[in-house]
Amino acid sequence: MASLRHLLFKSSLNLKCHKQISVCQIRSLNLLEYQSKVLLQDNDVCVQKFKIVENPEEAKSLPQNFKVDEYVVKAQILAGGRGLGHFDNGFKGGVHLTKNPSEVTSLVGKMVGHKLITKQTPKDGIMVKKVMVAESVTIKRETYLCIVMDRLHNGPVLIASPCGGMDIESVAEKTPHLVKTVPIDIFEGISEDLAQNIADFLEFKGSMKNKAAIEIQKLWNFFVKVDAVQVEINPLVETDNGAVVSVDAKIQFDDNAKFRQKEIFAVEDHSESDPREVDAAQHNLNYIGMSGNIGCLVNGAGLAMATMDIIKLHGGEPANFLDVGGGVTEKQVYEAFRILTSDQNVKAILVNVFGGIVNCATIANGIINACRSIKLNIPLVVRLEGTNVKEAKRILAESGLPIRSAKDLEDAACKAVDSLPK
Repeated sequence: MASLRHLLFKSSLNLKCHKQISVCQIRSLNLLEYQSKVLLQDNDVCVQKFKIVENPEEAKSLPQNFKVDEYVVKAQILAGGRGLGHFDNGFKGGVHLTKNPSEVTSLVGKMVGHKLITKQTPKDGIMVKKVMVAESVTIKRETYLCIVMDRLHNGPVLIASPCGGMDIESVAEKTPHLVKTVPIDIFEGISEDLAQNIADFLEFKGSMKNKAAIEIQKLWNFFVKVDAVQVEINPLVETDNGAVVSVDAKIQFDDNAKFRQKEIFAVEDHSESDPREVDAAQHNLNYIGMSGNIGCLVNGAGLAMATMDIIKLHGGEPANFLDVGGGVTEKQVYEAFRILTSDQNVKAILVNVFGGIVNCATIANGIINACRSIKLNIPLVVRLEGTNVKEAKRILAESGLPIRSAKDLEDAACKAVDSLPK
């Protein structure tokens, strides 16, 4: 997603538009590749035939109900670079091609139950629990297509390039004329004429142009139907038998539409996620773990970044990014403290809250209840400012708890760093 944002920003410079793109931290639903393919298939987008297996025994039965000329065997983890990765058992590559059904069984056995290490995984890799076995398609040409929500254009844009199967940012940098960025009117959508125009830019010829245009419109309809913020198809291919196929997809969804997309959000696999992030999300909190020792509780992503920066400026290291948001309750403050103190590396906590929508007294009561319930035994520094701050400071002062108040952000950071065990 970051590369797309950068690409859109560079496109804006080409349009002589000098607005900055606003990027904020959000919780994103992550789907495995096969889950994205299921969604596309269910919405009539053309994808390869595929099956999911979880052990070699399941792979043995594939030839009975899944006969193709050539199989693609792909380990399913939430990381890129699988083809060039290696497993903890020494096996090379998380993506393999074979025409031999019995070899599929062998490949699955070497993948499932082993950790795959790529450039995008932790050093010790990610455990493979599922393998996708798909029909291999003979690719005649690879193109790139993406629909993404963009603040700069105040809505969705379509990004297309006849150079697919590679890093789109590199294509934009080296050959910008091969990337087309088209703002889409959310009400009008992608018309037949626009779809034909994009298909032409992607260099589909003859009857293939019409097929490509139809797939482009289907992808737009899918984008709207599932409340996506990004549908990236790389590559969108032309096959030797005259089909236009979405071979690989990256899909991101609008978290605010979870109430409409309950079935989609229900399939999220949390096995690769930080348990603290999953825990926080259940209480509508944003949490990202880091390697430092000062826990940070703030309201707002911008304030979180500023807090982490000033902690580092004064020689400390933040242990996390924890944003309680604007509509925080006392219960959420308690849950935030519980999550912070579950990290044994946290040796001090800094609360930095600016009360706009948030009532500082709510934060103060939440802090006191959390400290007493959890029996907090590490230093706590609190900086509050804004709505009802005088009442909040009175509540903290009369609590009898060893809470260190700070007059401003710099004072708070200095006190947090000074409070660490020497």
